Amino acid sequence: MNDVKDGPQPAEDMTTPKTHDRTSEANRETLDFIQVTPENTSLEALSPSEIAALFSESQNQIHVLLKRCVLAVLNSGHENDDVKTMLEKYSDFDVEVIRSAGGIALNLKAAPKQAFVVYEYLEPTGPVYRYKIIDGIRQNIFSVLRDLVFIKTEVERSGKYDVTSPTGITDAVFLILRNAGIFRKTGRHKIIVCWGGHAISREEYEYTKRVGYECGLRFMDVITGCGPGAMKGPMKGATIAHSKQRYCEGRYVGITEPGIIASEAPNPIVDPLVIMPDIEKRLEAFIRLGHGIVIFPGGAGTAEELMYLLGVLSHRKNRDVPIPVILTGPASSAPYFKRLNAFVRNTLGQEVASRYQIIIDDPARVAQVMNRGLLKVKAARERLSDSYYFNRSLYIPPIFQEPFTPSHDSVDGLVVEPAAEPYLYAATVRRVFSAVVWGNVKPEGISAIAERGPLAIQGSRRAMDEIDGLIQSFIEQGRMRLVGKYAPVYKML
Repeated sequence: MNDVKDGPQPAEDMTTPKTHDRTSEANRETLDFIQVTPENTSLEALSPSEIAALFSESQNQIHVLLKRCVLAVLNSGHENDDVKTMLEKYSDFDVEVIRSAGGIALNLKAAPKQAFVVYEYLEPTGPVYRYKIIDGIRQNIFSVLRDLVFIKTEVERSGKYDVTSPTGITDAVFLILRNAGIFRKTGRHKIIVCWGGHAISREEYEYTKRVGYECGLRFMDVITGCGPGAMKGPMKGATIAHSKQRYCEGRYVGITEPGIIASEAPNPIVDPLVIMPDIEKRLEAFIRLGHGIVIFPGGAGTAEELMYLLGVLSHRKNRDVPIPVILTGPASSAPYFKRLNAFVRNTLGQEVASRYQIIIDDPARVAQVMNRGLLKVKAARERLSDSYYFNRSLYIPPIFQEPFTPSHDSVDGLVVEPAAEPYLYAATVRRVFSAVVWGNVKPEGISAIAERGPLAIQGSRRAMDEIDGLIQSFIEQGRMRLVGKYAPVYKML
């Protein structure tokens, strides 16, 4: 894709040749060519200059990014974290942005058939098949384009914001969320962040639905990382509860970033979808948007999120900032939380561990405790004259905002050992888990591990034993991969 191209605007569907019979049509996995337009999305008002600016520089890099994100959205509902296999299966897939009479459109080549609804028409010469993209997938595709356009034109290239300063980074997070329409219910909603793994047991998944249901009955909206497993379950439960309550304004916000979206494709319930530039801004968006946080069982990614959260909350400036945090799962998950709790206490200390509660096998109590906590959050925001929709009173130390790009070289520069302040120790441990996630599920990380071998993590013996012990417990419980046998991507020095 060399630039945004001009082109005709055909009907948004595809007709297959009439010679295709039902059997051959049923066996098709991709569509040769189809054009998708931004109907019922936020991009009807996007100017041609904004689209052109997206591709004016680093064209190949942007094309790869857009192609990966769009392919992930088209695979929505396909719960498979084997990124390499997915990219190989759809190696012929491509996407092209064009100008058309109605504004812009996307030409998709060799797109996964599962993202479309097929309509069969019988004619004298044989059956004709037409395809229409599922509307939720269409909206999420253009959410990807919307966010990439905004990030490139307004955040990175405009020079309006200093994204190397703490204030500038927070402003960038705020503006990306505002541009995505996340603040349309300002001051009237209760919203909880749900974290947890994509590789969880069926019992754990059903439990996440029950928690989402109980929270939904209490008119809470849900934010997750937008993938399957513990990210999908709470949304699914909340949709049913909201329907029972005739609550028509429920939101199921999915926040992701380009590096993770391929392995955690947005689940079908996500509405709206937001793409953040990197994992640090994604994490900041979670804790500034959410009023409370529920953590389900997960693997290294969930451990990274927990270390980030506890690191921020352990800073002395946040001592009196109320954010209810609940770790929960079914009875079968009790050993998982016992091990995770021991890790936090041994690593960050008892005082840091006191910032969360563990509730086992009681979804109603989770929702009740969370609701009481949200009332305290609202009272505190009113007392501080802070907005209810974006928590600016929360102090995020710069070390948690600085982008950390995992690689063999950057991991070589990490030394994991206790620090004078718990938040500094948590920041380093968070980066270790981020590197493990990178090597485990991100395409560039998987390729780097295959080429250069495991990441070498170094630090004090106690720190190494704690981290390795926790990750090994994740491996034994099958929490590191959905598909295939997990091979460790690190070694401890």
